[in-house]
This record gives sequence, C-alpha cells and structure tokens, in this order.
Amino acid sequence: MEREQVSIYQSHQISKNNSFLWGVATSAFQLEGSPYADWSTWDGILNANPKITNHYELYKEDIKLIKNLGVNAYRFSIEWSRIQPNEDSWNRDVVKHYQKIILLLLENNITPMITIHHFTHPVWFITKYPWHKKKSIEKFTQYVERLIDSIDGVSYWITFNEPYLLILGGYIEGCIPPGYKDLNLALRALKNIFTCHGIVYDMLHKKNKNSMVSIAHNMAVFAPWVRFNPLDRVLTKIAKRFYNHSVIDGFMDGKIRLPLPFRKEIEIEVPIKEKLDFFGINYYTRVHMRFNPFKKLFVEFRHRDIDGHGLTDMGWEIYPRGLKKVLQYASRLNVPLIITENGIATNDDSKKIKYIKAHVDIIESAISEGIDVRGYFYWSLIDNYEWLRGLDARFGLYKVDFRTYRRIPTKAASFYSYIIKSRTFNSMQLSYNKQDLTVNS
Repeated sequence: MEREQVSIYQSHQISKNNSFLWGVATSAFQLEGSPYADWSTWDGILNANPKITNHYELYKEDIKLIKNLGVNAYRFSIEWSRIQPNEDSWNRDVVKHYQKIILLLLENNITPMITIHHFTHPVWFITKYPWHKKKSIEKFTQYVERLIDSIDGVSYWITFNEPYLLILGGYIEGCIPPGYKDLNLALRALKNIFTCHGIVYDMLHKKNKNSMVSIAHNMAVFAPWVRFNPLDRVLTKIAKRFYNHSVIDGFMDGKIRLPLPFRKEIEIEVPIKEKLDFFGINYYTRVHMRFNPFKKLFVEFRHRDIDGHGLTDMGWEIYPRGLKKVLQYASRLNVPLIITENGIATNDDSKKIKYIKAHVDIIESAISEGIDVRGYFYWSLIDNYEWLRGLDARFGLYKVDFRTYRRIPTKAASFYSYIIKSRTFNSMQLSYNKQDLTVNS
C-alpha cells in the first residue's frame, strides 16, 4: 500500500476514535517468540515451544478475533530481535510484516498502539551494550529512528513497557535478562532507559506532531502486612513513593527520586520533563509489605485475599478498588490516562468476567469523578507465554491449545464484547484535540 493511502487511513482512524479506546493488549515475543532474543536463551521452556502461539504466521486469524470482540484499539509490540538479529543487519521483510499488521488493523477501523520495547532485546545488544552502558542509548535510538522511518499509520506509541520491572528484575533481583544484581548498575540503566524515552519522544513528534507518546508503567497498591507494625508501615510508604510516584515526579520535573529502606534518597536527572502525551498504566494487584531482616533491602512482598475477591493463578490479590487509587495518583500529571494493561490469569471464566466488570466499574466511577481516563486495554487477547511462568498463566480472552495453535473463545470474550457495547462513558474530556493532551508545567 502506498504512503498516501496510509495517510488517509491514519487521518480517518484518528477522527473515528474521538471516543473511549476499548482494546486488548499483547506483546510480540509472548505470542511469537524469537530465536534471536535474549529471553530465548534465558528460559528453557521456549526451546520446546519456540513459536509459542505461532502468532507471527497466524496474525490475520488473530486480527479477526480482535475485530469480533468489537474493540476499536489494539496494543502490540514490535520484536526488535527479529528486525536486527545481528548488530549490522536489518530485516526489511520483518518490518514489512509488522506494517501489514498495522494496515490490516486500520482497514478494520482498529487503532494500533505500538510498544517499541517490551522487555526483550537482541542477544547482541544485551551482551555488548546492556542498559547500564552509555552506548546502549546510541544503539537503541538508532534502531528506533530507522524503525519509525519505516513504519506508517501509527499515532499511539509506548516507548517502554514497565521500565521499573525491567530494572528490578534485570538489575536488582537478577531474575530476568541481563541478570545483574547491582544497585549502581541499576541506577545507570534506569537513567539510560529514560534518556532514551526523551530522545524517542522527540523523534516521534518530529515525524508526526500529533503523535501520542507514553510509557506503560506498572502501578500497584501497597499496604502493610501488619497494619500496626511501624516497620511494615514505613516500607509501605517507601514502596508507594518508589514504585508509583517517582516516575510521575520524573515526568513533572525531570527528576526521579528513589527512596530506599534505611538509605539516603537517590535523585536521578532525566530528560523527560513534559515529554508525555498520555500516561499508560498497567494495573493488576495490591501488594502487602512485610519487614524481613533476611531479605534484600529488608523487604518481603506478600499477597493475601482480604476483600474476598480471591487470588489469581499467579497468586496475586484481586483488588479492583486499587485501580481507582492509582488513577488518582497518576491524575497529578494532568494528562489523559489510559489503562494499557489489566487482566487476570485464571481458567475460571466466571472469575475472569467478574474481574473485567469490577475494573470497568471502577473506570466508570473514576470518569464520573472527573479523572481523565481515555481507554482500557484488557491483557490479553489470547493466552501466551508469561515471563518466568511458561504457558500455564491463562490471561487470554481466547484460550490457546499450544500444541495445535487452535484459538478457543471463552465466555469472557463474549462478556467483554457486551461491556464494550453497553458502556458509554460520558466524559467531557473525551476530545482528542492535541492541544488538550499537553502536559501542564
């Protein structure tokens, strides 16, 4: 398809979607796998399931599933390691593949939201230029510049998915690539990642001044394990400031302030002030904080079912009320908020339906109170590979038989379609005028 036709589709799509974004979310690696990605060398289960859901070949079938749900938006990622399997290579056919997905979505009146970085890296990058090295900025931004010059039809972009989890898992706990356990390296990596966000934000706006750019930040509600234990309460306060508020502050004044238990607060200057057109929130659970002198940083994270909603198959507490709390936290940014991920791992359809309804009810309540929520993306369209958990965490609206790659609709898929048709959020803020989407200083 010619670039002129892409532009027509793009402008049509923006005008069509002057309303709430109902969507589903996925990531490329979790559906497709990639032999060139760091995670393929990290988790042995991928050796037996290299194609995972075989979405790379079955994307047309999966877009039909998206269309059948009645959503008007789809968040997905582009797998960097497929495009640059080696440092000096560039696979044009893979770029064309992702462009085909974008055009097919636009043809079906579905707005694409692209995540540029969703945890995975080419092996060469994470080996030679891990995030704590200054060269990582150059290598990543060179890739992104070439990518966005090769892709048309996209207005919504997520630069990084859950950068804090990447740092905590990859540099503090060492449980995900690159597998370090070093606070100093973690801080350098965090600064470099957010520096990249600032650079990429400018790149995207240079190409399209109407680009909508954010990160997807994982937010949680924190509570003390023992309410009246002063140490548990202190840890809870620190966790809330560290995990939720430090990123918000960074976008407001260009400084990420990280409180640590029984240590001096760390301040990192990052070039991200006002470089945010909306704020992507991934919300799943509440976490209880327990002081434990034998744990790293003296913190133990625990889940418990207090409100009676139960736990997910991941062992996470189901806590819908927490979504209102994190929306209130994020509203300080004074930009539109989009729930870029929210979902439950369970084989129980009724539990999944209750989960969706409870969280959508919270969004409706938040909008009625004046919080500027513009969209909701359920995680996930289909069952996929869950980081470090394999294939048994059933988040999908459609089940997947991982032997035959068959997609099986659940009752939750039908319910989500019903929710989309039946809910009309009456918000005066639902105007996609670019002027309204600027961060106020």
